[in-house]
Amino acid sequence: MEKITMTTPLVEMDGDEMTRILWKIIKEELLEPFVDLKTEYYDLGLEYRNETNDQVTIDAANATKKYKVAVKCATITPNAARMEEYHLKNMYKSPNGTIRSMLDGTVFRAPILVKGIEPCVKNWKKPITLARHAYGDVYKNTEMVIPGPGRVELVYTAKDGTETRKLVHDFRGAGVAQGMHNLDDSIESFARSCFSYALDTRQDLWFSTKDTISKKYDHTFKDIFQDIYEKEFQDAFEKAGITYFYTLIDDAVARVMKAEGGFIWACKNYDGDVMSDMVSSAFGSLAMMTSVLVSPHGYFEYEAAHGTVQRHYYKYLKGEETSTNSVATIFAWSGALRKRGELDENMALQEFADKLEKATIAVIEEGNMTKDLAMITTLENPKVLNSKDFILEIRKKLEA
Repeated sequence: MEKITMTTPLVEMDGDEMTRILWKIIKEELLEPFVDLKTEYYDLGLEYRNETNDQVTIDAANATKKYKVAVKCATITPNAARMEEYHLKNMYKSPNGTIRSMLDGTVFRAPILVKGIEPCVKNWKKPITLARHAYGDVYKNTEMVIPGPGRVELVYTAKDGTETRKLVHDFRGAGVAQGMHNLDDSIESFARSCFSYALDTRQDLWFSTKDTISKKYDHTFKDIFQDIYEKEFQDAFEKAGITYFYTLIDDAVARVMKAEGGFIWACKNYDGDVMSDMVSSAFGSLAMMTSVLVSPHGYFEYEAAHGTVQRHYYKYLKGEETSTNSVATIFAWSGALRKRGELDENMALQEFADKLEKATIAVIEEGNMTKDLAMITTLENPKVLNSKDFILEIRKKLEA
């Protein structure tokens, strides 16, 4: 069988632990037999990040700027225990955070729908994609414990030394206070990524804040979104037959619970953090969630929404059998290959990406799945496959 050719490479970012093991099997069994795979490879495994003082992460992000499309394996963000386990020189930052910052991107997460893995919300028939503004607000706050009576003020000191003051609270006793911020540039980038991705995927876009209470902070988000929509995207949305819809966050939650899905829900940082976990859990499994980083500058980075599956990796190292779900990692590859095909006008590559996803879903819907799905499926008598056998079952579908 003649392999599908690629003209432009993908940026390939390898990762850690069990997902690294699955990464190699996916390439060997599902990609390389069918595609003349061209990638520029970067090892983002923690050991090599330590060896390069994390320079490899920066190099991978810069390569993504060059080639526009990347696919990333799950990686470890080290804590104190990992410092000791891997003999690290430094407690390196999250690779995802570094890449997101360098690409100026927004993360979009969407569930993979499969018959037999039913959403907890019975009327959800289509994916709900969560877009989280991953900068600022409570995640970059400054907090104080107030020991007793006194005034807390918000003070802005301009370059010329002039001050603007606002009273936060006149404390009569002990309490707590915090200050938060965000940046117009960051909000504008978030808005453009959301509008661009909605056009790219032909989905309606919802955006929600609490501007009735937060009349300056949240209202600024609302105003920036509306201004960019009207000036840059309204005509394109109307031509595409999709809509932009703003509402309050509490109204959005109520609407989401009654909707059938099929839209993008853009949220501020905290709202997106909470709601993305709610949506992924309600759809069935974090191992069935796709994740794509979209930059308004035209960069795309695809990965699974879950971590490195540490517990299964330790079993693997002991020689024990694992049944690890590789679906989201497979879909990271298919998403990247499809986007590469779109940008290069390579229809064969796009069609292969579609075929790979359909084969993966078909295997599950026929009752062959990993243990995590077998525990929640509504299908009768599912067959539990180990990590490699599940991937091999997908290969059989591709070869049929």
